[in-house]
Amino acid sequence: MSDPEIVFDDHPPEDWIERVGGGVDRHNIAFTGIAEWHLVRIFLKSTDGDCVGGLLGSIWGDWLEVDSLWVDEAWRGRGYATQLLAEAERFATQKGCSAATLDTHNPDALRLYQKLGYEVFGVLDDYPPGWNKSYLRKRFA
Repeated sequence: MSDPEIVFDDHPPEDWIERVGGGVDRHNIAFTGIAEWHLVRIFLKSTDGDCVGGLLGSIWGDWLEVDSLWVDEAWRGRGYATQLLAEAERFATQKGCSAATLDTHNPDALRLYQKLGYEVFGVLDDYPPGWNKSYLRKRFA
């Protein structure tokens, strides 16, 4: 048997992506014994049916992990990001979560998250150059 080759592939077969991601998931489940996992997909839908915002994340290990929270520029400043995050937190607590985590590069988003009870627990300075990436968490009451 010859050694495998390391390759870069911008468009790999879907089963390769599933194999790698699923392999990590199976390892984490075997290691921790925690198998319950939920996707969190919440969208802001305009009256004409367009997606104008949303929150993407997951629940595992009694934590909500927010991967993406976005509201279209035309709809910002109206509290929709706060509402989306509140809905995600409500769903998470119904699933037994005790906390949430997220990260951001955006100083405006950072201030919003802190206003909503999230605390910074780490900062990656100069990522990207000239900016910081903040890691936040919130314990639910």
